Amino acid sequence: MGPAERVRGPVAGAAVLRAVIGLAVVSAFALLLAAIWVSQHDDASPSENPGDLVRVGVVQGQSVPGYLDHAREELSALTDPSAPAAGDTWALVSLTNYVTPGALPALLDGAGVAQVYTRVPLAGKHTQVVRIPVYRLPADVMSGMLDAALQRDQEKAEYLQLGRRLTGDDANVARARRAYESAAAQAGAEADAYRSGCACVFAAVIRAAPAALQVVADRPGVRGVDPAPEVRRLDHTEFRPPLPEQDGTIPAEPSGSPIPVPNAGSAIASRTPAPILSSSGLPVTSDSPASPEPLPDPSAATSSATDESADPAPREPSAR
Repeated sequence: MGPAERVRGPVAGAAVLRAVIGLAVVSAFALLLAAIWVSQHDDASPSENPGDLVRVGVVQGQSVPGYLDHAREELSALTDPSAPAAGDTWALVSLTNYVTPGALPALLDGAGVAQVYTRVPLAGKHTQVVRIPVYRLPADVMSGMLDAALQRDQEKAEYLQLGRRLTGDDANVARARRAYESAAAQAGAEADAYRSGCACVFAAVIRAAPAALQVVADRPGVRGVDPAPEVRRLDHTEFRPPLPEQDGTIPAEPSGSPIPVPNAGSAIASRTPAPILSSSGLPVTSDSPASPEPLPDPSAATSSATDESADPAPREPSAR
């Protein structure tokens, strides 16, 4: 072999090697682009859109008896022997009366409990609903109530401090001062009630097979069980349970409407965040404690009507 042929041999081999490497790089890049496209396509799927909330409960303009009748019909359809077999299903349980944490194990026996809803039923007062994540009954509910009491204690101190900052003796300042004193007294009353383990629980979110949901629905003290097979993730769900005293049509006015209970950002978590079972059976972490509701603005208090016990109107998101 001549010198020229010996040179051409290595050069040709190097060219082939570069071509093979280039083809491999292009193929890998194409696969990467395809994977990114598929991932973005899946993320954009409407069923997995994080902004899509499922809303379960009673809505403005709907009668509470009508809502409960509809819930009974849905549960009856799920438990019909001729219906396709259904697995464990999330459901919103509404109670006939406010109950203590100790009453919950008997009322909800046979179902997994993810969270409960509490409210201190002070006569003539619009008190805040608290969502408490639950893993162990009744310990987590009692712990959540103690956390709620601490938060109300803090609110009471802040209301009193805001009232002390007001200066002057004109009518508007006096009205604002009375409003802060009234709000502080209400926060203190709520704190005392929660610390005592009050009869304040009025609803729960549970998960069980349809037959077990029906057993819960048939128990004395259970007002209704609203099955929600469409719920896949609790952090994408907003529950709106009716209050025990609500027995007519829910009006549009904030003072008479159910308090919206979004599932994210409004909870008082128990001291040790407890895992709750997702629809896939895997544990998910409950939400962290949220900041307290905003305190009323003194300017709003001075320009409001003479009803000094009125609370700021709650937000009213739409419901399903």
